[in-house]
Amino acid sequence: MLGTLAGLVLAVVGLIALGFVFLAAVSTLGKKTMPAVEPGSYLVFDLKLNLADTPVNLDETGLGALLSGGEVTQTLQLRQVTRALREAAGDKRISGVFLTGSLQPMGYGTGFAALKEVRAALAEFKAAGKPVIAYLDYATTRDLYVAAGATDLSLDPYGTLLMPGLASEPMFYAGAFERFGVGVQVTKSGVYKSYAEPFVRKDLSPENREQLQKLLGDLWGDLIADVAADRKMSVADVQRVVDDEGIIRPEVAVKAGLVDRLAYKDECISKLKKATGQTSPDEPFTQIDLTDYIGTLAMDTTGKIAASSKGTIAVVYAEGGIVDGEGREGEVGGDDFSREIRRLRQDEEVKAIVIRVNSPGGSAAASEHIQREIRLAQESKPVVISMGSYAASGGYWISAYSKRIFAEPTTITGSIGVVGIHFDIQKLANDLGFTWDSVKTGKHADLMTISRPKSPEELAIFQHMVDWTYGEFIRKVAEGRRLDQAAVRKIAEGRVWSGAEAVKLGLVDELGGLDAAIAFAAKVAGIGPHFKLQEFPEAQSWTEKLEAFLERVHPVASSSRGVVSQVMARFKDEAKIMEQFNDPRGVYARLPVDIIVR
Repeated sequence: MLGTLAGLVLAVVGLIALGFVFLAAVSTLGKKTMPAVEPGSYLVFDLKLNLADTPVNLDETGLGALLSGGEVTQTLQLRQVTRALREAAGDKRISGVFLTGSLQPMGYGTGFAALKEVRAALAEFKAAGKPVIAYLDYATTRDLYVAAGATDLSLDPYGTLLMPGLASEPMFYAGAFERFGVGVQVTKSGVYKSYAEPFVRKDLSPENREQLQKLLGDLWGDLIADVAADRKMSVADVQRVVDDEGIIRPEVAVKAGLVDRLAYKDECISKLKKATGQTSPDEPFTQIDLTDYIGTLAMDTTGKIAASSKGTIAVVYAEGGIVDGEGREGEVGGDDFSREIRRLRQDEEVKAIVIRVNSPGGSAAASEHIQREIRLAQESKPVVISMGSYAASGGYWISAYSKRIFAEPTTITGSIGVVGIHFDIQKLANDLGFTWDSVKTGKHADLMTISRPKSPEELAIFQHMVDWTYGEFIRKVAEGRRLDQAAVRKIAEGRVWSGAEAVKLGLVDELGGLDAAIAFAAKVAGIGPHFKLQEFPEAQSWTEKLEAFLERVHPVASSSRGVVSQVMARFKDEAKIMEQFNDPRGVYARLPVDIIVR
């Protein structure tokens, strides 16, 4: 007993001490002063980060290093990065951009649609007559995609370009479920709706393989065309190098024209010193880190960008799986999101709403609740959709009734289909000696049980619900997009499409990023270029930021970790997705688990 009491006392003291450390850290970060921008500075854009759509409320790198003593991946908001690059283009104090490092994608961040917007911002910077100097070491397809348009692109003499093409490698659980005695039954509408395949198959169905091959082909086609144009190569020449090499060696990369030269990092830095007039060997070149530069732009916590305005444009971020209820960090909670849209439609100061969708979908019921509020908001003010890297199934459900839909060519969208997944643990429990019996007042009173498989009659009930939901999905898309229902059925069936294909099919109005959607919203709202921009979720209190940090901070991305860590991280990600199965009817409008393009 004494030992237990002593342990409790020590635990309490430890928690109090840790609390003081947290408060001190937060206080220090809150009082952090941004460095001044010296004339002639180069903006250092270190790609060793994750780009998320949702505003980032805390300096994760600083606090993470303090608390964990280890290396963490920093997350920056995409819009802050693109805005900083565009501001730097017109900033007389900024002479150029130095691009280095390797991207660290996490969750739904750093998709090719997001990188398309970064490329556009870098192109504007170059168009202002300022150089973009890039140095790559171990570079992935994403890294080259961002850096390909650089004025001067160097690769380390012992570096590599890991550019073998795009691949999607879903994980299948059916074998494990069979082994451990977990039963899965599926009801679905749409021959391409493959969301439930990992639970009942051990490989891709022919239909799923067909749609994934087409989707990856479209994404790769756009990506390789951009790289080829930047490097002044033909698409065929780029493809030839990729197919011949896979992992492209430095000398091959130079000979092919994918990079300008081979150089060590110190050689690049020496050039930057010369360019910035720095003669001392002990001093760095004149520079400012991108994160610090973002801090100098005086963007307040609401994202205000214009002092004099004729109204506010609200940008709401729907990033993550769509779930019933409030949702957690990285999820789109149906109740929480609906409440936010309702508040904005009732706010007379808000003249237009832009919804940035970066979601694979999820709960059909939650998607409908969100769509309902968007339809009501559309009656009084324009609602514009900006699709990020993913805006499919439930992500498309919430988009269908908007004034206009913008997407990037590499956006993954469509997947208009519905699926129901029904688990049971009868065999698992029986093998462990557990059994059930029941008493009920109605024939289907225990319909939702997981203690046994569903009977054929029960499965028919669920199939009827799925078919009805699919019909509603078709009807809503046809009505919202002003298309014939028969035409929608032909392009639905749960099939995924690239943003470029979606424009041809009428599912998307226009190719463009978030800035294009905001500009369109301002135009149709009649407020012109002078407006306030307010982002949601809003800035958090320091306590909320700390709580969010503890949930969000991650170790360095899997490309920098050992094999065991990579496997464990993959299982953790897959398990987190399974926790999102909380639709009360068990009906989901979601992408396959999970189209992760690598």
